[in-house]
Amino acid sequence: MSRINKQLNPENDNLFHLGFNTKIHNLEEMFGDVRVVCMGGSAHRMEIFAHYIMKILGHKLPTGLKLEDMTCKAHRYSFYKIGPVISVNHGMGMPSMSILLHEMIKLVTYAKCKDPIFIRMGTSGGLGIKPGTVVVTDNAFNESLENHYDFVVLGERVPRPAVFDKNLINYILDCHSTKDHFEVIKGGTMGTNDFYEAQGRTDGAVCEYTEEQKIMFLKKVQGKGIKNIEMESTLFAALTKYAGIRAATICVTFIDRLEGDKVSVTHDEKIELESRPQLIVGRLIKKILKIEE
Repeated sequence: MSRINKQLNPENDNLFHLGFNTKIHNLEEMFGDVRVVCMGGSAHRMEIFAHYIMKILGHKLPTGLKLEDMTCKAHRYSFYKIGPVISVNHGMGMPSMSILLHEMIKLVTYAKCKDPIFIRMGTSGGLGIKPGTVVVTDNAFNESLENHYDFVVLGERVPRPAVFDKNLINYILDCHSTKDHFEVIKGGTMGTNDFYEAQGRTDGAVCEYTEEQKIMFLKKVQGKGIKNIEMESTLFAALTKYAGIRAATICVTFIDRLEGDKVSVTHDEKIELESRPQLIVGRLIKKILKIEE
């Protein structure tokens, strides 16, 4: 993590949106053992994941205690620690994720965590692949189909590469079992700042292109090796890489965007689909922690 801001004050820094302060909280004592930081958009989904990880790791809480949201007083994100694993939600879209990422990177830095891995789990729209497929992102693209994210720094656009660690990607792909009833593939992901027009949907409040133009655009996207579309991976890849943190994005697809725009899965189907990336990440965490199946 050689690019971490040298102007930071470890003795008195306020991680405002998480509700931690280095002057008040001993972050090394609280989080120094953290090996994996898992994040996703929904607070509820990450609470479910925290309980899932607690179960598969056999993590026991003292009698009378329950798993608590450690950042509930900040009223921004939901944050759970399960032994060496953090489960936290990042909200919807890249601006919300950016705030969380800056403060999580500072947290693991102040806590002196050893080579922490950041994993984003999410949902997405697929491109020419079967709904329910889990995509492990290798390269992330912006809405203009460029393999970088444009940060705006002091009024100037600063492009930073949006790529993920290849060794970590292969490690994750190895967590797929032949017993799984779904596919896990590697591919590009387009991250957008909008759910509707930027993703070529025709069912938004405004739309000035035709269905034919939409399909032409989506096929152009597909031609870049992009397998799915969501709203976070480009910034997530660019900021973690720049900060020197190994990271990965794992998303399940709800629909094939070449077949339509509307997400129409039932509540029960949604829960099952969302569990697929969690299953893969659970196996990854057990591998990292050297826990036998």
